[in-house]
Amino acid sequence: MYEDIVIGQRDELGAHTFTAEAIIAFAAKYDPQPFHISEEAGRNSHFGALVAAGWHTGGMWMRMRVEHARRVAAARAAKGLPVQQGGPSGGFKNMRWPKPVKAGDTVTYFSECTSKRPLASRPGWGIVFSLNTGVNQHGELVMSFDGSGFMPMAGAST
Repeated sequence: MYEDIVIGQRDELGAHTFTAEAIIAFAAKYDPQPFHISEEAGRNSHFGALVAAGWHTGGMWMRMRVEHARRVAAARAAKGLPVQQGGPSGGFKNMRWPKPVKAGDTVTYFSECTSKRPLASRPGWGIVFSLNTGVNQHGELVMSFDGSGFMPMAGAST
């Protein structure tokens, strides 16, 4: 619930290793740039290697976020606590991919609450703002964006 969210809390969502096969399969469907679909073209590009599409990297953040939410819900239910019900996304901004994700890289994803406030226009609801990141196995930032999401407050009807 909105009340349970702590400003400054940073959650580790999970990690994913990007294989050459998965990079190529994703890019063939969604972003067929030469450096995403061919190891040779990747080596000959300014990246120097096959690299994952930015949206592949971002999509894995979303997958890790959903899986994290499921784990949290299961843990709360096991303790007899109410399961957190999130609302719709408020969107995102400042999406960045400062470093390419190469085949074999393992990216660990995080989400940190940066602020929150009640909604004046919808009593019983709040909006939560977050900084969302992905860091490779070398500790280098490979992806970041600012996100927002609507959350019900305790006792609100969803």
